[in-house]
Formats: sequence, structure tokens, C-alpha cells
Amino acid sequence: MKKVQRKSKGSVWIVLMIVLSLILGGCGNKGTSASSPSGKETYKIGAVIDISGNSSSLGVPERDTLLMMTEKINANGGINGHPIELMIMDNKSDETEAVLATKTLIEKGVLAILGASASGTSMAMLKTAQSEKIPMVSMAAASSIVEPVSERQWVFKTAQSDIVMINKIMEYLKKNNLTKIAFMYMNNAYGDNGKKAITAAVKDSGISVVDEEKFDAADKDMTPQLTKVKASGAQAVIVWAIPPSASILTKNYKDLGLSIPLIHSHGVGNQNFIDLAQGAADGVILPIGKLTVAAQVPDTDPQKKVLDSYIADYSKKYNTQPNSFGGYAYDALSLLVNAIEKAGADRSKIRDELEKTKGLTGISGVFNMSAQDHNGLKEDSSVLVQIKDGKWQLMK
Repeated sequence: MKKVQRKSKGSVWIVLMIVLSLILGGCGNKGTSASSPSGKETYKIGAVIDISGNSSSLGVPERDTLLMMTEKINANGGINGHPIELMIMDNKSDETEAVLATKTLIEKGVLAILGASASGTSMAMLKTAQSEKIPMVSMAAASSIVEPVSERQWVFKTAQSDIVMINKIMEYLKKNNLTKIAFMYMNNAYGDNGKKAITAAVKDSGISVVDEEKFDAADKDMTPQLTKVKASGAQAVIVWAIPPSASILTKNYKDLGLSIPLIHSHGVGNQNFIDLAQGAADGVILPIGKLTVAAQVPDTDPQKKVLDSYIADYSKKYNTQPNSFGGYAYDALSLLVNAIEKAGADRSKIRDELEKTKGLTGISGVFNMSAQDHNGLKEDSSVLVQIKDGKWQLMK
């Protein structure tokens, strides 16, 4: 155990024993531990989450969702009678920490790993998941997390891919005859994948990128980049970022008096973005999953019951509304539990069952995975919303 502690360099452990009584003992490479009071072995599941650091606004609701779900699953008898032992590690929004946490959880014998919250930390974990042949379900958005699938056989993800959201934005641009855009993005994996997606989408579309600006996640002022955007002749600005930088940019945007449409990505799908923007977020348009506007979603929508149930459970437990990032965690554990129910405690079979997922209704959409698609979500999983008076409003 001392060896593992030195290797993790002080990574924060949040080990949850969500069983009434657990006899501590050895664990094998199939992710089970000593028998529980039910008489069946406990299934170990790991999670590597950005609980602190720059991506904490993503990781905290994901952690809280996983805690809530695990408690509920165990209260209902676990997975086929097997209680879940959930092991959560904070990667501190750091790629090196994410890799170390992944390796530590594998040494602990988990069946699979959920995480990470951000694209960069998820990308950092890929090589380990692949080489160790352990199922990994990311909660981040970058398409490159699961593409090319031939090099990501053990990796899946729940957030809608960049191109799905870009296509939603393209529909808006074309409908409103906006043919000149500026694109601003974070200097990281999430931003880079957004750039790739927009470059592919505008090709032969009649829409051109007249200015492109990059900024770092820790930047405190994007006024220089926005000044260039203002002079570019762009008719709309698309931003691929997460808070806090996304919020700072939005405030800078308003301070400069820019009035053309400001379109963000689903990376800002939480109240933290609105709060940090200090009133400047009103008018922002973005594609996002249906959770933020669940009350405005018609009862005929196949996701409606799942959305309402998650909102009710989360609100009751935490006295606050859930957001899209918590939803990505809900979907990640739902997908994994569904696979384990069919595969049992076998990593390889769990991987196979994840890939076979069909018609699983989640918070982010209805998942239909395949050997060619380890995300399983299409354009119908998202909607366009606009922020008005600090609230999310579904755009018709």
C-alpha cells in the first residue's frame, strides 16, 4: 500500500464503502472483493474526476451524481445482488494526476473506470485503459476520446461529440444567413477538437471563418483577441471553452460592446458559467442536452421521464438543480451498470456489452453504440437554448 501512495503523489482519495458491512480482503483482476451481507461479492468501480482545479465546475456535480446513484443502486440490491463499491479519485484537473489515479484504481482491481470530466484528462487516460484492457467511460466531449475507434476499443463516452453540437450550430447559422464567423477556443484538447469540427463543418457550406483566436484556460482577459474579432467583419462568434475562461470571455465580450450573436459550446452547460459571467451571459446561444430545459421538453419526448426523475432525485438530495455535467456521470454509470448486468465481473465482456448498447435512454440522449461508434448520440440528443434573465430558454 505504501508503494501505491508514493506513486499517486498525494492524489486525493475519496473511497466510498457503500455497503452495510464489507469484510476487507484481497481483490482479483476481475474487480470483485470479499462477500457482502447479501452473500455475493462486491463489484468495484473506479472513477477519476476533475473535482478540484480548472475543471471543478464539471467534476463536482459528476461526483455528487455518482454518489447518489451508487447509494440508490445498493439500496435496491446492487447489480444482480452484488453491491457496488465506488472508488473516486480527484485528478485535480491535471493530466498526470489522471494517469496516476487510473493506474492506482486498476491496481485496486476495479471492473471499469468512469472519467474523466474534461477532454484533456480523459485523453491522458486513454493509453493506460487501452494497454491494461479495462473499460473506460469518459464524461467529456472531444471526439478524439473515442476516435478512431480502432485505437479506442476499450474507451466510450457520454457527452455529445463536438461535431454533433457544431452541426446544431450550423443549422442556426444557415437559417439566419450568417455566413462569416469568428471562432475562439481554449488551448487544450477540448478546444482543439472544436476547431477540427468547425473546420470540417464549414467546408463547402458557404460559411467562412474570418478570424480564429486561441486562449489558455487560465487566462484572465480575452480583450485582445476579442478586439481582433470586432474588427474582422464576423457576423457571429463561436466559442469552444468551459468556465471560468468561458465566463471571462463572455464578460469581456459585453464590455467591448459586441452585439453580434455569441454562440458557446455545451462546455458551459452549468449555472457556474452564468454566475461567473456576472450578468453578461444573457443573450448567449448554445447547443446542449435537454436537461437544462427539461420543463420545456414535451411529454412525448422519450427522455422526459428519465430527465424528470433525475432532477427530482438530485434536487431532493442536494437541494439544488442538476446540470449537464452531472447528467454525463448519470449516463456513464447507467451504461456501465447495464453492461455489468449482462456481462458479470469480466472486463472483456463488459467492454463488449458497452459496445452493443442499444436504445438506452439517458440524460444526454438515447444511446446506440456500435463497433464504429463509441458515443452513440446523434443531433436529436441536443437542442438550442438561449440564456434570458439568467435562465435557460429553449429556442423554437
